[in-house]
Amino acid sequence: MSVLARPRVQVLAANVADQIAAGEVVERPASVVKELVENALDAGARAIRVELEDGGKTLIRVSDDGSGMDRDDAQLALQRHATSKIRTATDLIGVATFGFRGEALPAIASVSRFELETCGEGEDGTRLRVTGGKLDAVEDSVRQRGTTITVRGLFYNTPARRKFLRATATETRAAVEAITVLALTRPDVVFSLTSDSRVLLDCPPAARLIDRAHALWGGELADTLLAVSHRAGPLEVTGLVQRPAQARPAGRKGYVFVRGRPIRDPFILRAAEAGYRSTIAPGDRPSLLLFLDLPGDAVDVNVHPAKLEARFRDKFFVEKVVEEAVRGALAPLEASASFAVPGQVSGAWFQGQTGFGTTPAGVPLELFHAGALTPDTRHLSPPLLQVFETYILFQTDQGVAIVDQHSAHERVLYEDVIRQLSGDGAPAQRLLLPLTLDFAPAELDAIEAHRELLTRIGYEIEPFSGRSIVVHTAPNPHPRFEAARCLQELVADLAGGRFGGWQNRLERFAATYACRAAIKAGQTLDAGEMRELIVRLLTASLPAHDVHGRPSMVQLPKEELERRFGRS
Repeated sequence: MSVLARPRVQVLAANVADQIAAGEVVERPASVVKELVENALDAGARAIRVELEDGGKTLIRVSDDGSGMDRDDAQLALQRHATSKIRTATDLIGVATFGFRGEALPAIASVSRFELETCGEGEDGTRLRVTGGKLDAVEDSVRQRGTTITVRGLFYNTPARRKFLRATATETRAAVEAITVLALTRPDVVFSLTSDSRVLLDCPPAARLIDRAHALWGGELADTLLAVSHRAGPLEVTGLVQRPAQARPAGRKGYVFVRGRPIRDPFILRAAEAGYRSTIAPGDRPSLLLFLDLPGDAVDVNVHPAKLEARFRDKFFVEKVVEEAVRGALAPLEASASFAVPGQVSGAWFQGQTGFGTTPAGVPLELFHAGALTPDTRHLSPPLLQVFETYILFQTDQGVAIVDQHSAHERVLYEDVIRQLSGDGAPAQRLLLPLTLDFAPAELDAIEAHRELLTRIGYEIEPFSGRSIVVHTAPNPHPRFEAARCLQELVADLAGGRFGGWQNRLERFAATYACRAAIKAGQTLDAGEMRELIVRLLTASLPAHDVHGRPSMVQLPKEELERRFGRS
């Protein structure tokens, strides 16, 4: 029996080492685009133009007006581990540039027909030609300051790699996405992309992130985005998040940037989505664009070959602050419609249980409805109008607000119940004649599983016989409340999982109850009831949406009224 000889240890040939490095840096044409555009940004470019042919498989050209290089630096840039961005290992702490490893150019040049043309300020231009990692020519060039890199025949000398490239349309989409991500980091820089002579991106410089979002995605998406701005300790979170009403199960855009660098972090996105609790339906995914700025020594960006990940010193703190930031962006009334309601109403009035027929802090009902609490509430005295026994209309500083009475009351009740479940519970009304109700076996199991929560919202229940229970007390959230019907629908929902997808059991229960207990469309409200509902809604922490993510209010701007009546 023969014994195989153990392979000898040897140093890889330079071209093999370069191709291995290329495997880490260059996965597809979009990877080349990403690396070259990052280099252009690091060079201080104010305008970057990208040209593609055949999805980048035939040609990739990236031109910029950055600082450029002299001849010596241009030749050094093609050596592995050559970089102008760090000098010592300690420079990796808080590194502020996109690229810093010094592998991108030699890796790309090793698997393509590569040309670099560059010129520094006040210097002579240089052109380098490289084929498969071998320097073919160093020539003079006449050009303005900046750099143009042309990559032809990507993976021409590694056919196994080239075989796995996708269709032209797929590779083009990937390149567009790579540029989109970087264009979001620098709204002040001009970006353009042409593919087979067709313009795909044309982004002028923008003073604001939302303007860059408009240029990249158009108004249909950009107009649904809200600004985020929140700081806690050393961490600042800014960016844009989508209004809950526009969140959908698919098609969302989710971007996270740390110290200006795009990263992939599903935990950060999950924390951001947690900020939407009770404002979107389970399964919906809002678009998110978040920038995290924190000290360099609190995050390590050198943990992934393509610099796509980051490691935080205190990830739980970061996730908590991100959730707070998103929650704060959704809290203002403008989250559903950009209008301002006259006056400010203190949420301290409504710390206890309130409902139609009750008043904050024990204020007599007639005084509450007469507007005697504060001058602010008189802004909501007439005119208030109910239409279709479903919507409440009132004037605001900027137009006419239209409130869905069921959605509004659902939001109010949800926040009340959350406080009750985490506090002393809700006052209950003892029934003169106890209710006897029958339930299916699965529903009886749901009652038993949620007995404590049912008690805390006001339902005192005891088994009777067989499939029957007896209800001795019930909540009283409004005069039209039907205790038996609400309990039956609530238990059916809990047993059937209709409100599934809520991560928090208490929030799921509160949302289910709020939906079933709220006043319904088609119920007539008097002026006092309408007024109380609006005031309570405006003191909710997230007034603009019900627990399903639907708007609780919309705005018809005054300008629109004037336009329709020919006054503008």
